[in-house]
Amino acid sequence: MAKFIYRMQNILELKEKIESQEKIAFSLANAALREEQDKLGVLLLRKTEYEQQLKELTEGKLDIREIKHCKDSITVMKSKIRDQLMEIKKAEVRVEEARRRLDEVMKERKMHENLREKAFDEFKQELSAQESKENDQLVSFTYHNKDED
Repeated sequence: MAKFIYRMQNILELKEKIESQEKIAFSLANAALREEQDKLGVLLLRKTEYEQQLKELTEGKLDIREIKHCKDSITVMKSKIRDQLMEIKKAEVRVEEARRRLDEVMKERKMHENLREKAFDEFKQELSAQESKENDQLVSFTYHNKDED
């Protein structure tokens, strides 16, 4: 019996490898985004702690130096938060770019899989036609041999 050999199998395998690499790149970009978001959470928590400390310093005995230091710390935290928000935006862009590349690679792989399926269907049809032809020849040969006997 004939064996199906897809002549572009190596291309399909290459597309599958590229897709797995893009999946890894996408997951790494997502992990980096989550890490940047976690950093933002830490900064927001520190800012809240400084604000709480400032509130406590303004109640009771006033220490101007400590209040100024706390206000400066809050200002620094606001600046760091702004910077971190920009880092998050950059990470989101990288995730979106990785998602776009992954989508394209998946489409290409799917296209090659569809081509392989079509080639396999054509192979099955050719095989069926060949078997039908052989059966017809066998029947014809058998019929002619009966007439000669």
